[in-house]
Amino acid sequence: MRNEAPGVTKPGECGSTGAAPRTAVEHQGDVMLERARHLLQPSARSAVPPFMVMDVVAAAARLEAQGRRIIHMEVGQPAAGAPASAIAAARAALSAASLGYTETLGIASLRRRIARAYAEWHGLDIDPARIVVTTGSSAGFVLAFLAAFEAGDRVAVALPGYPPYRHILTALGCEPVEIETSALTRWSIAGEALIAHHRARPLNGLVVGSPANPTGTMMTARVLADLIRCAEDAGIVVISDEIYHGLDYAFAAECSARISPEAIIINSFSKYFCMTGWRIGWMVVPPSLVRAVERLQQNLAISVPTLSQIAAEAAFEGRADLDEVRRGYEENRRILLDGLPRAGIDSFLPADGAFYLYADVSRFSTDSFAFATRMLEEAGVAATPGVDFDPRRGGNFLRLCYAGAREDMHEAVERIGRWLQRGAI
Repeated sequence: MRNEAPGVTKPGECGSTGAAPRTAVEHQGDVMLERARHLLQPSARSAVPPFMVMDVVAAAARLEAQGRRIIHMEVGQPAAGAPASAIAAARAALSAASLGYTETLGIASLRRRIARAYAEWHGLDIDPARIVVTTGSSAGFVLAFLAAFEAGDRVAVALPGYPPYRHILTALGCEPVEIETSALTRWSIAGEALIAHHRARPLNGLVVGSPANPTGTMMTARVLADLIRCAEDAGIVVISDEIYHGLDYAFAAECSARISPEAIIINSFSKYFCMTGWRIGWMVVPPSLVRAVERLQQNLAISVPTLSQIAAEAAFEGRADLDEVRRGYEENRRILLDGLPRAGIDSFLPADGAFYLYADVSRFSTDSFAFATRMLEEAGVAATPGVDFDPRRGGNFLRLCYAGAREDMHEAVERIGRWLQRGAI
């Protein structure tokens, strides 16, 4: 039998397709491509659950593309835009500035302005050197978790709670420890529960939010202080999510910086300042962690977008407009608390602040994902299923965001009422 070039199939032989014969080089290329496919598998750390609210947003967009009018109550995003002062500053910067990199920790004047806000809001004297400007609160959580924890560290989070707490910790190699809350503790982690988990197996950190997402529930100053002291006495690092500060209705939100200089505080221009798409936030960091956070940000981001920083500093001058937006949220809250019980949904967790209602829909369904899907498709109202926030009991709950227009809140109540009265569930 004659020798043939390796990798070549003769016409008429098994495997021939009538196409041009394959060369050894082409065969080797196929082998390398197959190896590349094997190498490009997603990492185990990327195998986090989706942030389900964004899937709801996508589903709502598909219906809108078909010509449907959807009432958006799924994503925690103000309907109002950035204050006029922020827009004006951004326009001026676009025509006058080169918009290069800034200092890694943020523009010095912005850091001073944020520090000054703590004096205005809380009567606190915060050193601007402790302020770190971040790409939204999301980057703040990544920086805080990397600076404060080692891989394998255990960090307590509340159920129900904001899903990316758990997901970011998991992706960074930490272990989120889910602590269930109840009406007995106003849906916040109690110091006794925290210490019980710590004694069973040591905890390294605690994430606390007040006002909380998804519930809108707040902790009183005394309860928050007791929890932080319990944690720090046990050597547990506290990270305080304060992105809904300024949106408090039942009573004033307490700042963790008043309780402890060691607490890591995360805040953002997204919610009160109505600047979600600008992706700009900040941290208040204990002095011992400032350099660590700076090194991380140098490598992960270099600096935060300059235009957003310029706009954020100017946003502080728009407080009158922003307080008017806040009053709109209060009115939307009233519309839902008055109207939804008449529509058939009458059980909510305490809606003290933020712009969310966490509603118990278990009389209709214990599958909140299916309930939310049908409400979107049949009533044209988008909301987020509770399983996004609580994988154990969230099937009974739905989160409704009331940051939209007042007319939309009225229409949402009417649509939901008609849908439930039709016996849709």
